[in-house]
Amino acid sequence: MPAEARSRPLIAVVGSVDTARTFTPPLRDAASAPEAARLLGAELYRAGCDIAVFSSKPTYVEADVVRGYAEAGTAGAPGTVFAYPPRHRSVDFALPPESCVTVRTVRDTSGEWELSYYRTLLSADGVLLMGGGQSTRIAGIIAMAQQVPVLPVAAFGGGAGQVWVNLDKIRNGVDDSAIALMGDDWQPDAAPRLIASLLEQREHKRATEDAARSTRRQAAWRANAGLVISVLCIAASVAAIVFAPPSGPADARSLSSLLLAPLIAAVGGALIRHSFETDSGSLRASVRGLGAGLVSVLLYCASQLLTVPALLDDLDVRRLLFFTVPLGFSAGFTFDLVFERLRSGAGPAAPAAVDPLAGAAATSATGGGNPPPTDPVPARQTT
Repeated sequence: MPAEARSRPLIAVVGSVDTARTFTPPLRDAASAPEAARLLGAELYRAGCDIAVFSSKPTYVEADVVRGYAEAGTAGAPGTVFAYPPRHRSVDFALPPESCVTVRTVRDTSGEWELSYYRTLLSADGVLLMGGGQSTRIAGIIAMAQQVPVLPVAAFGGGAGQVWVNLDKIRNGVDDSAIALMGDDWQPDAAPRLIASLLEQREHKRATEDAARSTRRQAAWRANAGLVISVLCIAASVAAIVFAPPSGPADARSLSSLLLAPLIAAVGGALIRHSFETDSGSLRASVRGLGAGLVSVLLYCASQLLTVPALLDDLDVRRLLFFTVPLGFSAGFTFDLVFERLRSGAGPAAPAAVDPLAGAAATSATGGGNPPPTDPVPARQTT
């Protein structure tokens, strides 16, 4: 079951303190380990946790942890033990019939016990490690690498002791006092504090994940908002072409339309460019696009005025907007290229200059028919 779908924390229990086996590193104080496991199991129940185990053999710590867990159980708050044995094996913890703890066996479709074992560890809310050997050490290292909260009880040595040494280097939100507690010699009153430190790791992890999800949601919202604004900017600049004032002497309305429409398009282009980037905010991108659009449009208009000095006497705004709106959008979308050209001393590229008076004069001369072909007037580069 995914962690998000569980109402109670699930703590996996791993380890062994079997004195008949040889562990590297060796076990320590193995005689106290069964009682310690029982006390830790009772504290897991009192903390409102379910536990995940993999064997009921007395040579593993799961048997003692489940015994303590069941002894602490009450009818008002039943707990659950999830058993994940290999497919061809079964578990039996010999709990009394009146026990308030439910043992649920979960079978995995895989024939390899390692797959079910490590899958369960990675889906757990925490891992309790005691003694053990290579498998316990690997389980702890994998859990730490995946930022699963771990509780290595180093007092009994074995693989759990090695995990404790590595946890001191990785931390994963564990403070110095918790590290010291996990490494201390076993004391009967340590169980509540050890389980509390494990659950504190879980809360730290959940808070970190919640903050990361919130950051991703905010970033997605800002990106979508930027795209919506860019669409509105483009629509507004196109609407400026449709509702442009008729040709005539330049006034405040016609000049405002001529300058503002391409600048709005430049902001739209910059915001679309920003949707592909993550190195800056949308406001900064808008300002950069606005600056690039302003420089490009003003230089283009200046080139037109140099070519056609009488341009403002009979200004055809709609005709010029067909050039300046795409120019503004392109400048906003490629603002880095615009600023690079300015630094190099060259003005931004602009379409060829068009004399809006030439068409009218030619039309008058031919009696309203098609104007004779004329050679295009090249734009003057302004530096």
